[in-house]
Amino acid sequence: MVELTKQTREDMARLAGDLALFARAGTAILISGDLGAGKTELARSLIAALAPAGAAVEVVSPTFTIVQDYDELRVPVRHADLYRIGSAAELTELDLDSAEKMLVIEWPERGRFVDQEDRLEIALSGQGSTRTIRLEGYGYWRAALERTFAIARFLEASHFAGAPRRFLQGDASFRRYERLSWKGQSRVLMDMPARPDGPPIAGGKSYSKIAHLAEDISAVLAVNRALIDFGYSAPETYAYDLKQGLAVIEDLGDDVYGRRYVEGVPLDEPLAAAVALLVDMAGRNWPRQVGIDGGALHVVPDYDEEAQLVEVDLLLSWMWPRLHGGPPPAEAAADFRAIWMELLPLTRKARPIWVLRDFHSPNLLWLPERSGHRRVGLIDTQDCVMGDPAYDLVSLLQDARVDVDEAMSAKFFAQYCGLRAGDSAFDREAFAASFAVLGAQRATKILGIFSRLSMRDGKHIYLAHIPRVSRYLETNLRHPALAPLGRWFAQHLPRHLREAGR
Repeated sequence: MVELTKQTREDMARLAGDLALFARAGTAILISGDLGAGKTELARSLIAALAPAGAAVEVVSPTFTIVQDYDELRVPVRHADLYRIGSAAELTELDLDSAEKMLVIEWPERGRFVDQEDRLEIALSGQGSTRTIRLEGYGYWRAALERTFAIARFLEASHFAGAPRRFLQGDASFRRYERLSWKGQSRVLMDMPARPDGPPIAGGKSYSKIAHLAEDISAVLAVNRALIDFGYSAPETYAYDLKQGLAVIEDLGDDVYGRRYVEGVPLDEPLAAAVALLVDMAGRNWPRQVGIDGGALHVVPDYDEEAQLVEVDLLLSWMWPRLHGGPPPAEAAADFRAIWMELLPLTRKARPIWVLRDFHSPNLLWLPERSGHRRVGLIDTQDCVMGDPAYDLVSLLQDARVDVDEAMSAKFFAQYCGLRAGDSAFDREAFAASFAVLGAQRATKILGIFSRLSMRDGKHIYLAHIPRVSRYLETNLRHPALAPLGRWFAQHLPRHLREAGR
C-alpha cells in the first residue's frame, strides 16, 4: 500500500497520467472516497490521459447514465459511477465484466469487486486543495504500481523529473517504452525489468537461455553503445539504472520502415541503405564482449544449433497442436529434428558476425538527415548473436509483419550480392543456400511464436500474419537443399492447412 499527499489539481492529474501509462484491458481501477473527495476528477484525468497523442476526449460524469464507454482510447475504458446502485440485480445489468476494456469504477463499495484479480484500489480523503491518496494494487496492478514509483524515483535521480510522459509502445515481449518531453527535445524511457527465467525445458535450461534471449537491460545498452562506436545509428543512452531495468535513451523518431510499408511511402532508398548497412556489417570483425560503465561485460553468444533447434521446435509445440488438436507423433517430430540437424551446418561460417536477429520493419527507422550507414536507425538490438550474415537479410526481405513480394526481395538480394562481389570470401551460391535455410528456420520459428501468442496469451491478432509467413516458408522450401524439409511440410503441415487455421 502506498499513501500520498497531493496539494493541487495538477498533482492529481500527473498521478492519473502516470497510472494511465500502465492501463490494461481486463483490469479495474476502483476509486472510493466521500462526496467531494475528487473521485470523478481523478477518473476524468485518467481517461483523458489515454487519448491518442494530439487528440482530446470529452469525459462526462456517469452519475446519471451510470455507465459510460470510451472505445476510441489507447485502452478502451468502461467508466461507471455506482452511487445510485441499490441492488445486486441492478449491478448485474451493467455488464461490468469485460476483458476487452479497463474498468474505472467510482463508489466501488456499492458493488463487489474483490473477485477482480487485477485491480487497483484508490481511496481518496480530504477536502479543499489537499488530498490524501491510498493506493493498493492486486495482481497485475501490484507490479504496475511498484513500477510506477520505481520510474518516478529513477527520473528524479536522473534529472528528468517532471518531464511530460506519453505511452509509446508495448509489445509481445516484456519491454515497454514511453516518450519524454525534455527541454524542447524528445527522449525515450525504456522500461525493461529483468526477465524472469522460465521453466527448464532441456538440460535444466529455460527457453530464453537456450535461444540466447536477453534477460535484462544491460544487453541492449551495451550492444547499442558498440553499434554507435562502429558508426551506426543506435540510440544514445543518457541515463540508466541497471538494477531497476530503466534507461533514458535517444528518440530516433517515427519514420519507421513498417509505417512506410503500410502508408505506401517509397521504400527503395531506405531498403537500399539497409542492405548496404548489412554489407558493411558483413565485412567487419565483431567483438564477442561489450559493456557499459557500471555493468558486467555482455557476452554476445553464438547463434548455435541448440538455439536454432529450440526455436524451430516451437512449431511442434504450438502450431501442430493448434491445427491437429494434439502433439505430433514421435516419428514425425524425430524426422523434423533430424532434417534440421542436416540443414543447419550449411549456415556455419568460419568468421561469424553480429546478427541482430530482428532486423525488420518495426525496428528500422529512416533518418535521411544523417549520412551513410547512419541513415538507418537500429532499435531492439538486445538479442544480438554471432552468426551467419544471411539471417539479417532474411529478416529484412521476408518481413513477418508486412508483405515483401518476391520481386522486391529478389531485387535487394541481388543488390546485396552485387555489393559483396568484390569480397573474395563471398560465395554467392553458398550464401543463397544459407539464405534459404535461415529463411525457412526463421519462418518455422515465427509460425510457432504466433501460434503460441494466440493459444497461450490470447493475442489472436498475430494469426493474421501467418499466411504471409507461410508464403515465405514456401519460397525458401523451393531451394534444392531444402527438399527433405519441403516433403515433411507437405506431408504434415501443408500450406493450405497452415493458412486455413489462422
